[in-house]
Formats: sequence, structure tokens, C-alpha cells
Amino acid sequence: MSASPVICFGQQPCGIFPRRFLYAKFVTARRLQAEIGGEIVFFYHDSDHDPRETQTIVRHRRTGDVATLNFEFANKVQRKWSPLYAKRVLPAWQAKLARQLGAYVAPELAEAFARTQAGNVADFCLELYGRMGLLEGIRVARSSSADFRRAACDVPDFFVDVPFENELVRGRKSDVGFQLHEGGDRFITVPDAPFGKEQVSPTRDTRLRWMQSVLHCTHYIAGAGEQAYLNPAEAPDITFVPRDTIDRSDEAYLG
Repeated sequence: MSASPVICFGQQPCGIFPRRFLYAKFVTARRLQAEIGGEIVFFYHDSDHDPRETQTIVRHRRTGDVATLNFEFANKVQRKWSPLYAKRVLPAWQAKLARQLGAYVAPELAEAFARTQAGNVADFCLELYGRMGLLEGIRVARSSSADFRRAACDVPDFFVDVPFENELVRGRKSDVGFQLHEGGDRFITVPDAPFGKEQVSPTRDTRLRWMQSVLHCTHYIAGAGEQAYLNPAEAPDITFVPRDTIDRSDEAYLG
């Protein structure tokens, strides 16, 4: 048990501008910190590869019409299977979206977007969240960090970052190699090869114990989706706290 509380919440890069449910986790963590003290840790799961994680729902400032924004990706392999920390940001995409953003967000947010400079999707989102003031006083622990991965415990089900068609992809370890999900029951198998802990990241069902083996948090802010699959029995030393409710939770938080 830590000498003082360690209040943690986890999330993938979650929208170009963060979704409102992620903002609610920040609010819940700060409220809890005000009550019990300790530090807040944002477990930034930038090893995930799903491009849907960065979909960003915004509303037109004049008409209220809904639009969904997202990054553009260099190619199919990168879009489908590269981890978010390895999906490259295309300068042409940023310039094009910057010209459109004024219809959807306040001028200061459009300027923050235009000023953000990052080579990959995970860095871009994190830098923009910081420009919005969300990360002040919060320690960020990234699942892509080689140091974090080497310090983490072994888990029976995991992904491995491996090369495939001149890109880095995240394949689920199997008896025959590393599987890339094509959709439905179709998979591409990357041949087996040696790998080290610095290439490993957990699956959804092994993420809690993997994360906790490094962060040793005392309190964890659980979102609505997480509450459906997290197994508190795996981490009896954690007090699980439901995140605060927020309306339009899937839409972007724009201040």
C-alpha cells in the first residue's frame, strides 16, 4: 500500500479534442484528490491500435449539425494495425482540418490545434490536451514507454509490436505468431519471431493487472464501459470509483 493515495484513471488517446467522458475522469480524479490528497496518474494507453479511438464528435457552432472528425492515415496497414503511438500525423491533414475547425470550435481551440506539433497521433492528442490545461499537476504514464513495459508483470494474453509491410503493427500473440484482425473471423498472421518485454502491451482483460504492477494505485476512476469488464478481484488493493456522470459523453469536450 502506498504511503499516500495514488489516484489513477486510464484511457486511450481519446479524440483529437478529448471526449467528454475522459474530461469527466479528470474532474472525478481532481475531486477525489481534494478529498483525500495524494497524486493523480493518467495511464495513457497509447499502445492501442484502434483508429476509432480518436474519432471526435463536434457540433457546428451555428447550425448544431454533428460532424465526426478523425486523423487521416498514411496507408491501410498503419490505419488498421499500427499502435496509436506509431500512427503518423500527416501535415497536409492538419493544415486542411485547421482551415475547417473555426466552424466547430472556439478560436482559441482552433489556434491550439494549429500550433500543436507532433509526429504521431498519441503525441498529438496528449499535447493538445495539455494545451487545454487538462494535464496540469497530473503525472502521465504511457503504455508505449519501454521503461514502463520492462517494469510491468508478465500476463498470459498480450499484443506484441512487430514489423509488417514496412510499418510497426500490434499483433496479438498466438501459438503460430502474431495475429492482425481483418474483421469478422478473418486474421492475418505475422510469422513468429523473438521479442522482448519492451514490445509487449496487454489486452483489455489483462490491462488492469499489467498497469497496476507498475503504478500501484490506491484508487482507480472507472468509466461506464470499464465497469462492465473490470474484475476488482484481480486488484483487491484498489478502491474503484465510478467516474462522474456527464451528458453527451461521446462528444468532444471543448471547454
